[in-house]
This record gives sequence, C-alpha cells and structure tokens, in this order.
Amino acid sequence: MFKKILIANRGEIACRVIKTARKMGIKTVAVYSEADKDALHVELADEGVCIGPAASKESYLSIDKIIAACKQTGAEAVHPGYGFLSENEEFSRRLEESGVIFIGPKHYSVAAMGDKIASKKLANEAKVNTIPGYNEAIGTPEQAVEIAKGIGYPVMIKASAGGGGKGLRVAFNDKECAEGFASCKNEAKNAFGDDRIFMEKYVLEPRHIEIQVLGDAHGNTVYLHERECSIQRRHQKVIEEAPSPFVDPAMRKAMGVQAVALAKAVNYQSAGTVEFVVGADKSFYFLEMNTRLQVEHPVTELITGLDLVEQMIRVAAGEKLSFKQEDIKINGWAMECRINAEDPFRGFLPSTGRLVKYIPPPEVDGVRVDTGVYEGGEISMFYDSMIAKLIVHADSRQQAILRMRSALNEFLIRGVASNVAFQAALMQHPRFVSGNFNTGLIAEEYPNGFNAADVPHDSPKMLVAVGAALMSAHLKRNTTISGQLRGHEYKPWTKLVAKINDDQAHRAKAKAVDGGWDVDVEGEMFAIRTDWQFGEFLYRGTINGEPLCMQVEQRGLVYRIFHWGMQIDAALMSERAFELLKLMPEKQAPDMSRFLLSPMPGLLTQVAVTVGQEVKAGEVVAKIEAMKMENVLKAERDCVVDQILAKPGESLAVDQVIVAFK
Repeated sequence: MFKKILIANRGEIACRVIKTARKMGIKTVAVYSEADKDALHVELADEGVCIGPAASKESYLSIDKIIAACKQTGAEAVHPGYGFLSENEEFSRRLEESGVIFIGPKHYSVAAMGDKIASKKLANEAKVNTIPGYNEAIGTPEQAVEIAKGIGYPVMIKASAGGGGKGLRVAFNDKECAEGFASCKNEAKNAFGDDRIFMEKYVLEPRHIEIQVLGDAHGNTVYLHERECSIQRRHQKVIEEAPSPFVDPAMRKAMGVQAVALAKAVNYQSAGTVEFVVGADKSFYFLEMNTRLQVEHPVTELITGLDLVEQMIRVAAGEKLSFKQEDIKINGWAMECRINAEDPFRGFLPSTGRLVKYIPPPEVDGVRVDTGVYEGGEISMFYDSMIAKLIVHADSRQQAILRMRSALNEFLIRGVASNVAFQAALMQHPRFVSGNFNTGLIAEEYPNGFNAADVPHDSPKMLVAVGAALMSAHLKRNTTISGQLRGHEYKPWTKLVAKINDDQAHRAKAKAVDGGWDVDVEGEMFAIRTDWQFGEFLYRGTINGEPLCMQVEQRGLVYRIFHWGMQIDAALMSERAFELLKLMPEKQAPDMSRFLLSPMPGLLTQVAVTVGQEVKAGEVVAKIEAMKMENVLKAERDCVVDQILAKPGESLAVDQVIVAFK
C-alpha cells in the first residue's frame, strides 16, 4: 500500500480524499494555488505545495507543476478528484512515465472514454445502446445547422472533452444551433483546451440515470447499481439519489450489464460512471463514461456501504476487488443536495465573498456533509460555486426526503448567497416527491426563475408566531435595560402587527411563559418553547409540541425567517406604527434601463459592441466568465451604444456598469 499520495485538486473533493487516506494510514500532500493558500484542504493535508497563481491554467491544470510537487514530496501516487486533470489522458500517461501511480484508470482507458466521439463508437462495438447523432467533430456553425436538420430538432450540442454542464447546449431551431455551437466551442476551449464539438438527438422528457462501475487489474468488474441525476439546472446536477425511483430490478440489471461490458471493452481499472439518458418508456441510451470519481459518489457509498475512494486507492495499488457482483446489495435510500454559492432569488447568479457564518447541520442520524470551506473562508470567482454536498441516508425515499428537509433547515450560510432555499423548495415539490419527473423539471416548474412565492408554507401563521415571539423577547429585554424605552413597562401580552414581505399584514399577541412564549396569531394559538439566545441564527425548540428549527436574522424591525424553503421578511410593529407606515411615501428606484450592468462578479471576456453602434434586442453585448461558466449578456431592447465603461480582461463587481446606451 502507498505511504504517501498527492491530491491534484482542491475544495471538498480534496478534503474527501484526505479523509479516506487518513483512515487508511496514508500521508497526504495538498497542492494549492495562491488564491487557496488558506483553504481547508491545505490545512487538513500532512504537506502542502503552492503550484502557481489563482488561474487554473497556471496551477491546478499545470501537469509539470504537479509532477514536480510529487518529486519534491516523494508522493508515490496521485488522486485527481473530479474536474481539472481527472480525465486528462496526457496527465495519466505522464504520471506513469515518471514512476508515479495515477489513482484512476489507465491512460488508454481515459483516452478511449474521455473522448465522447470515440466512446460512442466503442459503445456501439460493445453492443451498448447508443442515441442517434453525428459522432465526428463539427467544424462550423453552418455545418452544425445542416447536421441538426438531418438529425431533426431538438438536438444536443456537446463538447467532446466536456463535462459538468460545460460545453453543452440544447437547440430547437437553426438560430439556437448556430449560437449554441459557438458558445460550446468557446467554453470547451477555455475549460478543457479541446474545442471539438459533436451532436446528438435530444430525447424529450428524458431522465439522467448513471451506473457506477468498479474494475481492478485482475479482470474483475462490477456495477454498484444506479444513481438518479435528473434534477438539473442548465445541465448541471442539483439533486442526486440512489437508487432511482424509476428503475425496476430488470432495468437495473440490463443497464448494469451494459455498463460493465463497456468498462471491460477498455480494460477499465478504477471507479467510473456510465451515464445513460432514459426515455419515459424505460428505453435507455449511452451518453458518456466519466473516467473519474463523480461529485455524487456519496449516495452510492451510503446504499452499498463501500468507500469508493478507498476502492480506487486499493485498485491503483494492485489489489483485487474483495467482493463479487452478487455481494453488492441496496441498503435504504440516499440523497445528495449540492449547496452552491449562487443566488436563486436573482436568477442563480454566482455569489462570491467571505463566509461570514458557516454552520452545517450536525453529522448524526444519517446526515453527512462533504465540504472544503470553513467559517471566515473565501468563495473565489476563480473556481466552481460548490460550498458543500449535503447527503442523507434513510430506510426509504420518503424518510430520506424528510431528513433532507430538516437538514436544510439547519444549514446556515451568511456572507454569500446560497441555493439552500431552492433545494428546500425542490424537496417538497409534488413532482419530486412523487418520483415522476425528468431533466426538465426545474425549467418547467420555474420558467421565470425562483422566488419566495414559489414555496407555499404549510402554516404561514407559524412563521408570524416565531417573528412575534422574537420581537416580544427583544421588547422584554429592552424594558429591563437601563435607559431603554423609558416610561414603558413590558406588558404580559404584547400586541404586534407583522407586515410580511412588504405586503400581507397579520395581527399577533405574544406572552412570555416558562421556557418560551405563547403566541396568538388571529385566533390560532402557538406554544413556542425554546432556549434561544439573542444573536443566534438558529431558532431551535418545539412548537405545539413538535420539533422546530428555523433560521432567523434581525435587521432592525425586520426579522428574516427561513423554514421549509420559505423565506419571509416580517416587519414587527405596534398597531399605531403600522397605521403611520401607510402614510410614508415610497422611494422610487433609479432608472437604470440605459445601462448594461454586470449581474455577477466575474471576468469580462468580450465586449461585442462599439460606441455609436445600433444594437437590436436580443443581440450579444458582452460576455462574462464566472466560476468557470461563460455568461452571455444580450440587449433587452433596441438601442444605440453611448459609452463603453469596462474593458475585456477586467474583473467586474456586481452591478458594475459595462455599457451605457443613448
């Protein structure tokens, strides 16, 4: 067994690998960019080596620097994690040539399956179901349009070296095809250094289901059942679960047998994933093979009891698999939510900055948190948006959903925006709960984006009751502090008006009792019992005898309350103050319609217009790269360019003006 390994990655996956290596008694080396010098994975590893500036091309994607770090530290093997160089055939080959073991498949397997065009040909030869398409590199937008017409719309345009939602577009007409081809080509070149593009038929109402495989160097290959990965936004996975609510035993075996056949065809030796697109009639077609550890691997670990990182290390060290196909059972149900630094209330725009507060739920009772961040750390614009992976395990799917909902209530993140509220909303969406969904669920159910109104609460008055208890607690404290509210005496029942989200108004009365508060909200009584202390963000206790955990935050007279995915801003005040508030004039927002503002922090890669140019609605004005994704900004109306106020290569702040129009 290895004595020391190097992790050629960062963030949560680097921390994840370190955790298993430590369990196995293996020392670890972290590599890090200048932007990551204070990162968690660096702190957790036994050694650390700085390999360059923040830009991935100069650090995490530099093969020479990583090999040099291996020689410097004496690392015998390298685990690549996912992303970066994990599916780079040259990296695998050069490590082998330098005498360092690659903890992953052999370079020829990476080459065969990492190239999506070649992999489809191999899949056909291995008698794996494949989807109709054009499997040669496409040269121009015009050629792309002609091919799409031949296949028939809709089509999926894909980068041969793509992954993680990058270099991927769906086109329903000629215009979308030409534009999608150009964007895919640019993203693929920037992210992978390979801009080859191919195309395939887009299956309507598809599900994305993948099979985890594991092979060793002794001819043994098994499948570890399936993962359901159909809940996606912009082709990036949001929720994963194992097993799938759609797959029956016969289908599971058929998909598993084909996945193993493909793995054997390329002498696959490590953990890998064969991805399928599945139709409503349970027909399934090969999409691609990921020759690496998947982001969502924990759900497979929880239902099988296997540590996939440990298995990868043991296979790389030459060991045989210690189990056979018939030994791999399904135990319970597991789900994973990706917790990302993005604002679901602002079109899921990336969010960067310092984690002022970061308190994940406790890892007890079937809850697991894989993360690479800590309170006070930075979420950088240079890398992906993942903060953590929240994973739960339970006896049934229904129990797993309830456990995830409770864990999301407790996941506290401040300083940057996160998608916790959106994940909580999905967890209670009827289509998700029923298991009857496809990859279009988010686009279909949230066509205009996500907002608080999309998450109805079972008992909105309960949120008002908590707000009233909070306000009453503050009033009670203020009347007992010298100099506060002179001439006022705290009354047994505090009468308040709660104005919700600048709209609805509810009357409430709160009374302090032993261990908490009794609150009357328009005739409905709530017995709140809690040991909550001022300044705490998590409000724990019971309400009418049932367990309660909410996130609360005071902003002057306003309490922001988050529960079950619903977020409200409750302004608590007296009846008199409420009447006076109606007389206050509303401040009008300034007219910013003549400016193109940066919707996110990011790197301005292109300004596509010039001063004096007439621009039509829908035309491209600028492009921004943020968290490894290209974002295209288009004109919302016909206009003329007056000024260009930012240059390509400039790092932009949120709402920074890029272009002014006449």
